Formats: sequence, structure tokens, C-alpha cells
Amino acid sequence: MTRRVVPAPHHRPDPIPPSSGDKHDHILISSAICNGDDLGPFVRKAFSSGKPDSLLHSLRAFSRSKESEIEEVCKAHYQDFIRAVDDLRSLLSDVDSLKSSLSDSNSLLRSVASPLLSSLDAFVEARVVARNVSLASDAVRACVRALEACARANEHLADGNLYMALRSVDAIERDHLPAIPSSTLRRMLDRTIPAVRSHAERRIAKEFGDWLVQIRVASRNLGQIAIGQASAARQREEDLRTKQRQAEEQSRLSTGLRDCVTYSLQEDDDDEIGTVNDVVSDHGDLKEKLGFDLTPLYRAYHIHQTLGLQDRFKAYYIENRKLQLTSDFQVSSMTPFLESHQTFFAQIVGFFIVEDRILRTGGGLISRSDVDNLWETAVAKMCSVLEDQFSRMQTANHLLLIKDYVSLLGVTLRRYGYLVEPLLDVLNKHRDKYHELLLSDCRAQIAEVLAADKFEQMLMKKEYEYSMNVLAFQLQTSDIVPAFPYVAPFSSTVPGCCRIVRSFIVDSVSFMSHGGQLDFYDVVRRYLDRLLGEVLDGALLRFLATAALGVSQAMQVAANMAALERACDFFFKHAAQLSGIPSRVVERGGAGRRRVFPLKKSRDAAEELLAGLLRTKVDDFMLLTENVNWMGDDPPQYGNEYANEVIIYLETLVSTAQQILPVQVLNRVLLGILAHISENIVGFNANAVTGFDTDIRLFESFADNQAHLFVEDDGDMEVVAGQLRGALAEARQLVNLLMSSHPESFLNPVIRGKNYDKLDYKKVVTISEKFRDSSDRLFSTFGTRGMKPNPKKKSLDTLIKRLKDVS
Repeated sequence: MTRRVVPAPHHRPDPIPPSSGDKHDHILISSAICNGDDLGPFVRKAFSSGKPDSLLHSLRAFSRSKESEIEEVCKAHYQDFIRAVDDLRSLLSDVDSLKSSLSDSNSLLRSVASPLLSSLDAFVEARVVARNVSLASDAVRACVRALEACARANEHLADGNLYMALRSVDAIERDHLPAIPSSTLRRMLDRTIPAVRSHAERRIAKEFGDWLVQIRVASRNLGQIAIGQASAARQREEDLRTKQRQAEEQSRLSTGLRDCVTYSLQEDDDDEIGTVNDVVSDHGDLKEKLGFDLTPLYRAYHIHQTLGLQDRFKAYYIENRKLQLTSDFQVSSMTPFLESHQTFFAQIVGFFIVEDRILRTGGGLISRSDVDNLWETAVAKMCSVLEDQFSRMQTANHLLLIKDYVSLLGVTLRRYGYLVEPLLDVLNKHRDKYHELLLSDCRAQIAEVLAADKFEQMLMKKEYEYSMNVLAFQLQTSDIVPAFPYVAPFSSTVPGCCRIVRSFIVDSVSFMSHGGQLDFYDVVRRYLDRLLGEVLDGALLRFLATAALGVSQAMQVAANMAALERACDFFFKHAAQLSGIPSRVVERGGAGRRRVFPLKKSRDAAEELLAGLLRTKVDDFMLLTENVNWMGDDPPQYGNEYANEVIIYLETLVSTAQQILPVQVLNRVLLGILAHISENIVGFNANAVTGFDTDIRLFESFADNQAHLFVEDDGDMEVVAGQLRGALAEARQLVNLLMSSHPESFLNPVIRGKNYDKLDYKKVVTISEKFRDSSDRLFSTFGTRGMKPNPKKKSLDTLIKRLKDVS
């Protein structure tokens, strides 16, 4: 049965009407409650403004408004509520029975599940223990692995294998340290790992420092070995060129030997190539062949790469090498540079060979720009040192020794790609100074040779003396080896001066060669011209001007000049060959030939000295003309005594001179003597002219007899005799003119050009006046009065008058 309850009316007093502000707050609060918003801001505002009653009033008003709504809802659904309560009450009995059933089931379940729950608790506890044991086992294994890695690192450290030790430390830090559960062990490793790295860095830094000390000594040895190999290669090249020149000489002498010689040279070339390859192989394996080891450096670089400090190590390496290079540039003032220059340059060569090796195999330790900067610094310093040392040197040989070593330095380092042109420019810059010193030395040596010579023919008892003094300078006039003892046509001055000149050529070529200039023969020839034209020629001129020489010594000097003239051809050819110009090119193109004999002045002076001494001797014989009666009535039948004496002397002179003087020189000297004889004319009469004609005929006969000495293989004796007679042409033409019946024919240009071309106007006037005056004295005696005038005298007077008018 459903019961309906009617609620009693509830009357509340009317609330106090709120103000407009409170009404607005009430609306906001009601809206917030309906929307489910937080009322905290309203509460804080009410308490902060000191009006909590207003908030409370608003809440109560909202509550009252909702109560009325609830009542209205309840009124609308009252029947439904009654029915629902009745239904619930009907279900109460069912619920009680269900409750009893559930209680029984629960009791049964608990009684059955109690053993299972005990087992489950034991299982859970055991699983927790197992998990803890597994975690502990994993932690122990991680610690064991870390400790094993530490043990390996310690072993590597003990063995000095720093790289593997650092790799082990990196593995510990990367793989093991994050997995180590023990904080104590982790803290220990955090402290130890940086210490191990610091230890490795200090230890490898010490090893690198030791390597820097060792590589400095090794670089010096390396440089000396490399320069020695370059010197050996140069010597082999020079030996090969010498063999080639000898082969060319043999091929010129015997065509049949050319094939054999060529085959021999081909074998030498193959040997040379093999030797050069051996040298390259030596430089390819520097550690074994040249005795130094870069392993400590690469190890240090690798360790720093492992530590991540490669950039710092690169900078450290470059800085230390710069300091070493700067130290290598120090030139000791206590030791002469001539004694220390090889060590100085060998140290630098070894330094840059090492740098080149490191550049190619160092894995980026240094760059090309780093090496180039070091090389530029080294070149500048070496140029400065060379400039300073060369400016102080006053000995050509010292300068040549240093130049040769610097050129070997250039050859050695050019093979490694270094630019050595600035060094070669310094050498070329001092080329003039070197040759000036060399010329000065040669000047002193030539003076000593001239002062020591007695100007007697050299006596050579053995073949080696002949080879050393004659064949060595191509002074021989025949390819046939003479019998020994052999008396040379020259004195000791010739081979002595030849040796000096040859030494000069060798030294000059040595300085010019291997200096980067391929064609330097013109330079060598220019200095050779100076040596011959200034030094040797000047020394000979000074000697001839100051020395008191006799005829035999003067003749020997003239013979020496002829030998030196032949030697000059050898000098220029030898200079061309040493300069790399083949003999066939020299002979075909004239590269080794001279244009003008450079000793022409001294040769002319020597011949003039000899001629002057001979003229003086002839003048002594010509003094016998004072005893000749030039005014005699009868001419001498066999010539005058002075002429016979002169001819005897000249025949003796020629027989002696032809043994040492060349034909050309003897010819020139004899022509000068005969010309001098032809100039010695004194006052005479017609009979004297006839006698003088006889004297001239004697001299002409002497000239004809000596002509065969000057005839070459294809020459004409008549031509040579005519040349010797030509020296007497003036005297002959003058005698012919005076003996002519018509002397005035001299005035005819045609006749004068044909018969009297050697006569001078003034000399003809002087001689004619002497002849006329002597004739006047002869024909103006008493016995000649009343005789007809002499037509020859009249013609002579006419000649004299006309010649004076012309003058």
C-alpha cells in the first residue's frame, strides 16, 4: 500500500532587501555555483573587504531558492518515490538470503584458499630474493669487467704501450663506467682515468723530447750522407763525360774504333742508371739506409690524437723545430767557416730531408705550407750567411770549396722539391769576385814561374815527362813520339803557365757548373780571355820590359810565345769541352776557337826584343863599314868585309834559331834584320855603289839559301825566296836607281811603281845628294877640265831638283 504524505507549508520571514551591489554579487555567486566554478575568489574577496556576512547571506539566499525547487520536484514526483520505497522493501528479503549465501560461500572459499595464499606469499618473497640476487650478480659482473679492463690498462702501462693503455681507458670510460653500480668504484675510476691520461701525456712528451735531441744528431749524419751521395753521383757523371770525350777523341783518330767505343759507353751508361736507382732506393728507405727513426715522433702524434690533443701537438712540434732550425743557423765565431761549413749545411740538409719525410708519411702532422715557411726562413738565413762569409773571403780556393758544397746542397734538396734558386743566385752574384781572386792568384803564380825560369830549352828524359809537359797541352808539332832524351823547343815557362791556365779553366768551370746555369761556356771564355789577355800577357810584357836578356834568352822567349800560341788553341778547346760542348761541335762550329791571339802584344814585344838585340849585333858588324873605302877607285870583287861577317853571323843565327823558333817567327825576324841592313847606307861614289851592289847580292844569295827553311809542304820556294828578297827591296831598288843611266826615270809614275815602289822621296834625295857630292869631288879634279858633262850626273841633278820641288 502506497502512502502519500503532504508536506506542511513552511513560512519564512521575508529577507531584508539587498542593496544593488549585494544583488550583483549574489547573481555572480549563484552563476558560479550553477556552473560548478570555484568559490574561492568570492570567499577571499568577502574576507578581504570585511563583508563575510554578505557572502553568507548570498549563500543562504541561494540555498533557500534551491530548497523551494527541491520541494517542487518532490511534490511533482511524490508517487514515484512511494512506489520506489515499496519496491526496495520487497527486495530486502531477497537481499538477506543472498547475503547468507555469500557469507557461506566466503567461508568455504577462505577455508579452501588459505593454503594457496600461504604458498603465494612464499613465492612472492622468493621472487623478490631472486631478483635481488640477479641484480647483485649483474653488478658484480660489471665490476669484474671494469676491473679486468683496468688490469689490462695497467699491463699496457707497465709495458710502455701507451696507445693501448689509452684505448683501454677510453673503453672503461665509455663502456664500463656508466654500468658500474658501485659508487665507490666509480669515484675511484673518475679520479684515476684523468691521472692515467696525464701520465701518458707526460711520458710521451719526454719521449718526444728525447727524439728531438736524437734527430738533431741524426739529421747532421743524414745530411752528410745525402750530400756525399750527390757528390758521388756528380763524380760519376764527370767520369762518364770524361770517357765520352776520350771516346770522341779516339773516334776522330780511328773511324774503325767507333763501334767498339760506342758499345763500351753504352755499358757505362747502364751502370750509371743502376747506380742512380740505388741512390733513389737508399733515400726511399731512410730508416734503414740513412740511420734515423721517426717512430717516436709518429707514436707521440698518435698518442696525442688519441687524447684529442693533435692540434696542440702540431703547434708544439712546429715551434720546437723552428727553435732547432734557429739554433742550427748559429755560426761559431771561434771556428773558421771554412772548417765548419760542411757541418753547417749538412745539418740544414738533414733537417729538411726529415721534414720532407714527415710531410709525406706523417699523416697530416705538418702541412706543405709549414715546410715552405721553414724553408723560406732557412733560405733567407743561408743567403745572409753566405753573403757575409763571401764578403770576408780573400782566397779563391776557399770560396770554391764552399760554392761546391752549396751546389751539392742544392742538388740534394732539389730532389725533394725545395726551391734552391735563391742560393744559386748568391753564388752567381759572387762569380766576379771569385774570378778576380783566381786571376790574382794566377798573376802571382805566373810571376813566380817567369822568375824561376832560366830560359833554356827543357830536357825531358822520360816519356811521362813528355806526356806531362807536351802532350798534356797539345804542344807537339808531330804525332810521332820523339826519342828520349828529348830537348823541347821551349823553356819551363811554357808548361808552367799552361798548368796555371788549365787549373784556372778547371776552377772556373767548377764554379760555373752545377749552379743552375746550363750554357756557361761564354762566361768561362770571357774570363779565360781576361786571364790570357790581361794577366798572362801583362806579366810577359812586364817581364820583357824589366828583364835583362841576351840574344839566346830572347830567342827562347820568342820560341815560348810560339808554343803558347799553340797552347791557346788547346785552352779554348779544353774550356769548351769542360763546359759540356762536344769536340765535334767545337771543331765544326768553332766554339772553342779563338779569334785573335790573346798574347799578341807580348809576342810582338818578344820578337821586337829579339829583333832589337839582333839589330844591335848587326850594327856592331856594320861598324866595320867605317873601314870600307867608299870612295875607292875599284869596287870590291867579293863584297865588303862587313857583309861577309854579317852573313856568317846570320847563317849561324839561322842554324841555331831554326831548332827552336817556328818558321813564321824566324821568317819575321830575318826579314826585320835584312830590312835593317838595307837601311844602313853611307856616303859613297860609283865604285862604292858597285861594291854595295855586290854586298846586296851576297845578302840576296843568303836569302835564297835560307828560303828552303820556310817552304811548307805545298809551298813555292821562289815565292818564299821572293819574300826574303823583299826585305832587301829598298836597298836593291836604291842601288839599281843609282846604277841606272837615267835616274830621272824615277819621276815617271809607271816606272817608279814598277821598279822603285819601296823607295821614299826624302831618302832618295838624301842619298842622291851624297852620291852627287861625292861624284863632284871625284870629277872636279884638274884632269877632268874640258871634258864633256856627264849625262848621268845631269839626270841625277834633274831628279834631285824635281824631288825637292815636289817636297
